[in-house]
Amino acid sequence: MSMSLRDQLLAAGLGTKKQAKEATQAKKPQSRHQPPTPVSAEKQAANKALAAKNARDQELNRRQQEKAAAKARRAEVKQLIEQHRLPPVESDEYYNFADGNRLARLAVTPATREQLIKGTAAIVRYEGHYAVIPQSAVARIRERDEHAVVAGEAAASPATSSSPDKDDPYKDFVVPDDLVW
Repeated sequence: MSMSLRDQLLAAGLGTKKQAKEATQAKKPQSRHQPPTPVSAEKQAANKALAAKNARDQELNRRQQEKAAAKARRAEVKQLIEQHRLPPVESDEYYNFADGNRLARLAVTPATREQLIKGTAAIVRYEGHYAVIPQSAVARIRERDEHAVVAGEAAASPATSSSPDKDDPYKDFVVPDDLVW
């Protein structure tokens, strides 16, 4: 029987089985280019529905992540307030302040009142009530929740300016900072 040229070269030791295998694979056409088959309307609708479902899932996932981040920020604010708040006092002396459009009051000691007036302490919302915290913690709380800080840092808003308006009829009458009302 006659051997093929490939087998004769392998028998003579002029090549390896690996080289022979690579040579036969190189002869075969890599792939035949077939024209793309038209996609049926059902497949197009299925692909469109899958894309819409993926978009809805991504939006839902983003919302859940935002809720989790907000919950984590609220927990951080609560922890900061618990760590830094001054102990609540039972006193007949109150500090009156404005919380948005609502007037509120907080029982304070004379020392706490002085701290609030000087701006070395601030009032924050805490579990439906108010707490007094030192000024050192206000910036960290404000980073996490700007609405938690009610009063302090000279009210920290441009609405309360120290210069009176030109049209104010009481601009000549100065109100002292330590006025108890």
